[in-house]
Amino acid sequence: MVSAVARPYIDASVPVLREHGLAITRTFYQNMFAAHPELTNLFNMGNQASGVQQQSLASAVFAYAANIDNAAALGPVVSRIVHKHASVGIRQEHYPIVGRHLLGAIQEVLGDAATPPLIAAWDEAYSELAAALIQAEKALYAQSGTSPGELRAMRVTETRNECENVKSFVLQAVDGCAVPAFKPGQYLSVSVSFDNGNTQLRQYSLSDAPNGQTLRITVKREKAEENKPAGHVSNWLHDHTVVGDTIRVTHPFGDFTPDTESDSPIVLLSAGVGITPMISILKRIAEANPARHVVFAHATRHSGHHAHRAEITKAKSIMPNLTVATFYEQASTEEIAQGIAFAGRMDVSRLTPWSYAEASVYLCGPVEFMQAQWRSLIDIGVPANKLHREVFGPELLNYVN
Repeated sequence: MVSAVARPYIDASVPVLREHGLAITRTFYQNMFAAHPELTNLFNMGNQASGVQQQSLASAVFAYAANIDNAAALGPVVSRIVHKHASVGIRQEHYPIVGRHLLGAIQEVLGDAATPPLIAAWDEAYSELAAALIQAEKALYAQSGTSPGELRAMRVTETRNECENVKSFVLQAVDGCAVPAFKPGQYLSVSVSFDNGNTQLRQYSLSDAPNGQTLRITVKREKAEENKPAGHVSNWLHDHTVVGDTIRVTHPFGDFTPDTESDSPIVLLSAGVGITPMISILKRIAEANPARHVVFAHATRHSGHHAHRAEITKAKSIMPNLTVATFYEQASTEEIAQGIAFAGRMDVSRLTPWSYAEASVYLCGPVEFMQAQWRSLIDIGVPANKLHREVFGPELLNYVN
């Protein structure tokens, strides 16, 4: 908890950060990368180019200031940050660099308004947050038996096109040992070194149930869109990675991990490539408790964009209490008539009546999808403490308000 001296300055910063947060974070990244170009390997430079990362950090700083004494709000978000940091190899020595350039950016943007007491208050607040993150990350590294930035060589033993622009890669440890244990819903980072000498890390959900022998990731080819460059790593994996190749990955991390051994009902809602952790969760439930009541609802553009359909069909054949609901924005008349899919975007009110009475609800997909479904679920009376969502990178702190 920040001191009584610092707290008024932090409170007074909230409206200032709301107005100038994006300018501060743009300045922060620009100055930090200029002084420490080696840190670009730890950041998604596509998100830097589009401005998404800067918006994310602005939201983070604002959220931290607005909720600095609200452990209930910040706790789950800090957990997500800790897992994300571990997945990219953040180390203790990175924190002073970030702190120095963040405070410098506040001074540069606010000018005379950044008085010495205000900067001192933010120095105190940042130091407190950094200490908490460092401690939690040390514990997570120890728990996983890994060191920051540690990568393991994995051989690609199988590739499979799941649907349009989505491909799965099955990985086996080059050293012949068992792959790391993980919980369904977790992800790992893939490290790719490009011809220009740059290295980039990207997180991909594990899309199969744990088996001790192989890992599987399912990767969407991220195409260039307005204000969004093409995904360098995803396109490289699609274009260059074949059976027999070796890639380097981190230990699995992530806290979007439903209890797959429980008997209680569960609802899994996904959109687009957000289906990948849900498939891992569903397949493990099918192994551990096939009689469990499960709703598996997925939304995508059309059948050509629907990944992992064969595995969903297989799960239905062994799970008598599995309800599957599919939503296609471009559903055909035949698909609607045969009950294959609902037309349009996901409508949670169309799911089975028991779905939300006692169930925990998990969401994964584009941020707009999760925000819309969260609001819809709250509107129909689902308690917020029953709702859980997976969030990567730039969207992370947008959920604290």
